[in-house]
Amino acid sequence: MAHPTGKELREAIDLLVAGAGGYGKLHERLCRLNAFVSRKRPPTQDVLADRLYNLTGGLRRNVPATVAFHTVWAEIITQAVSDDDDKKLSEIADRINATLTENEHGVREDQSDALDAALGEYEQLLAGTIGPVEARFEMLFKAVPPVAERLRARPLPTATPAPAEEA
Repeated sequence: MAHPTGKELREAIDLLVAGAGGYGKLHERLCRLNAFVSRKRPPTQDVLADRLYNLTGGLRRNVPATVAFHTVWAEIITQAVSDDDDKKLSEIADRINATLTENEHGVREDQSDALDAALGEYEQLLAGTIGPVEARFEMLFKAVPPVAERLRARPLPTATPAPAEEA
C-alpha cells in the first residue's frame, strides 16, 4: 500500500472534517476509536494531522491511530458510494490489479496503457460519486506504490455527476 505524505494527510484530514461535521466531531470520533492517549484536542486541524502522521508513521504502522483514521475515512466514503458503483469499482480494480506484476512492485510489460485506462475509468467513476479530491485520496490509500506514483503524476479529474437512472 502506498502511504500519504504529510501534506496529503493534512488535506485528507480537511476532507474528513467536512465529512464528519466539523473538527470537534472528527476529533471526538478519533478519540473514541483510541487514536490518541490524551483526549486533549490539538489547536488546529493541521496539528491534528501532523500528530496522526507522527503517531502512525505516515499510516505505515499498525497502531490504533492508523486503524482509527482508516475507519473514519471508510465510513465517510462508503456512505457516498452506492452498491452498484461499488460493484463497478471492484470490477475495474480487478482490471488494475491484472496489470501489475505478481509481487505488485511493478507494471507488467505492455500493460502500461491498460493500467492508465483502468485508473482513469476508476477515478472518473469515483470522482462523479464523491468528488475528485476525495476520489484521489481514496485511490492513494488503496494503491500499491507503482500505482500511487502514476496517480500522483496525473491531473485531478473533473467531477462529472453520475448519470441519473431512469424510472
